[in-house]
Amino acid sequence: MLEPIPLKRTPTPPVVPDRVDLDRKDATGLHGRRIRRRGLKGVARGTVKRLRLIGYHYAYHGMGGQVDRVGLDGPWDVKTIIGTVPVEEDGSAKFRVPAYTPIALQPLDAEGKAVQLMRSWFTAMPGETLSCVGCHERQNSSPPVNARSASARRPSEIQPWYGPARGFSFRREVQPVLDKHCAGCHNGQPRTDGPEIADLTDRPEINMQGRSDTYNQGAHFSPSYYQLRRFVRSPTIESDLHMLPPREFHADTTKLVQMLEKGHHGVTLGQESWDRIVTWIDLHTPAHGNWTDVCGPSRVDKLRDRRREMRKLYSGVDEDPEAVPNPYSPSVEAFVPEQIAGADRARPDCPGWPFDAEEARRRQADAASGEASFSVDLGEGIELEMVRIPAGAFIMGDATGYADEQPVARVEIGRPFWMGRFEITNRQFACFDPAHDSRLEHGDFLQFSHLERGYPVNQPDQPVVRVSWNRAMEFCAWLSATTGRHFTLPTEAQWEYACRAGTDTPLWYGTLDDDFSPFANLSDATNRSVDTLGWSLPSGAIPPWRPADERFNDGFRVSSPAGSFLPNPWGLFDMHGNAAEWTHSERRGHSTLLRETSRMSPFSGPDRKVVRGGSWYDRPIRCRSAMRLAFWPDQKVYDVGFRVICQTDADSRVARATE
Repeated sequence: MLEPIPLKRTPTPPVVPDRVDLDRKDATGLHGRRIRRRGLKGVARGTVKRLRLIGYHYAYHGMGGQVDRVGLDGPWDVKTIIGTVPVEEDGSAKFRVPAYTPIALQPLDAEGKAVQLMRSWFTAMPGETLSCVGCHERQNSSPPVNARSASARRPSEIQPWYGPARGFSFRREVQPVLDKHCAGCHNGQPRTDGPEIADLTDRPEINMQGRSDTYNQGAHFSPSYYQLRRFVRSPTIESDLHMLPPREFHADTTKLVQMLEKGHHGVTLGQESWDRIVTWIDLHTPAHGNWTDVCGPSRVDKLRDRRREMRKLYSGVDEDPEAVPNPYSPSVEAFVPEQIAGADRARPDCPGWPFDAEEARRRQADAASGEASFSVDLGEGIELEMVRIPAGAFIMGDATGYADEQPVARVEIGRPFWMGRFEITNRQFACFDPAHDSRLEHGDFLQFSHLERGYPVNQPDQPVVRVSWNRAMEFCAWLSATTGRHFTLPTEAQWEYACRAGTDTPLWYGTLDDDFSPFANLSDATNRSVDTLGWSLPSGAIPPWRPADERFNDGFRVSSPAGSFLPNPWGLFDMHGNAAEWTHSERRGHSTLLRETSRMSPFSGPDRKVVRGGSWYDRPIRCRSAMRLAFWPDQKVYDVGFRVICQTDADSRVARATE
């Protein structure tokens, strides 16, 4: 009587044909042809080559969560590798999927690395065709059909991932790679010739307090898992809930992949070994591949049998989710790479270099001829301050560093140039792009809403980050058009020369063992610690897992406001740490880039672009003047920003005449 409904006789509506075919055990997935959704915004067309299909094996009643962890800080649930399917040139895909199975998709680039992480899932009924329309496009749109689209062909069959579909276990999938390529050196034996190195051999699991584990002692992982996990940045159990930018947790942003790609003592991985490492990273670094691994058979068996019985009854699918089709098999013999001969450490002559801070300031004053700096008005009282860097020569590279920092050579910076005193800040970048958001760095443990699931890096005076090389160059073009001067990014040679400011030490302020806290925002005691947000926990209950130099404390957990530390002798702030910085240069062999001069000729190739300087997330060894990393030009990296350079007036006139 409270909600009366008027009734009248109406025709019976037509019966909708059943789209389900219960005789089948699979369905069809259809992915639209254009990369136009926000999750892949800005990713170059053709980047995605395949889709990885992963399934979820959810926890049984009474287990899971913080205590029964699948990984150190996530994921929540066991993840199952189903396989991969191809993507057409136009970005479309059509493929078979197992029915009655929660599935997530990961778009993979040409190297098999996930470009984006899908943090939801879908399930299809037998014989059904399921598309992305309705979730990622408007519900009244339809997938376009043309001759090149995957929708016009038969569905692709799933390409298995090194065997049958199964839960991803670190010990069964990744440990064999460590056994073969790493355990020969990382064997837990004490060393007398240098610092202690991680033990990556297969050893019994321990819990987070370091005790030998039984299944009722909480989260437990192998020592090698603990060690390797430290070098991977991945989403936490309760990280940023907003849609992730593309490549936010791309494997290339992890220290583990960077170390291996730069050449780690001659270690060379085959394609399958790379796939196993990268897939582990893309799946959020799980340790366990089923709930028996997590909680033990006494807690799991009865619930497993009941779930299996119900699934068979209602879907006709009879599978054992706890089955292990690929039991761990230790490698018979560890591979010890041949030691690479050290580089020729004879340094070429460079008269007048290195020089001290007083000489650096004298040369700068002489080059400036009374004008050592100038400021650019960006509007509304926001200024960009530039300082003059004198011409000169220096020794570029590091004979004791990574292979891509060698050979060292004398490089001539033939003309003076202007360089930003500070990294471009969020406030300054907003003058060009008010909509840009540098977002936050995800936190630890359980984050609460008042912290927005992490630590902000989008405050006005913090350096802008998550800005691609392409976007940084667009900022330079806007700045050039606004001011009439020629702004761009520094070449690698210009950046290293300006950073060193006459020094030949690893960092402009000294050695790797010097206290960096007055000079740079690096990975320190604050980054090593784990924030429990007031929870009272036993000592060691949440072990720290970020590599850091905990001897020092610079006072900042993430990036600091620009200019919070002392400048180098040429008045440049934050050349080491805070935010890493894009350069104008492509990633090429070091002997090639050493031939660069201070010319600002454009690089239009599609190769990765080099970043320099390291960030708040890096230890001193990764923030050295000669340290190099590289990312794709359309990639937005969580700790990479930029600073600009400007040609002198004479060079600007030449550039304008050339244009």
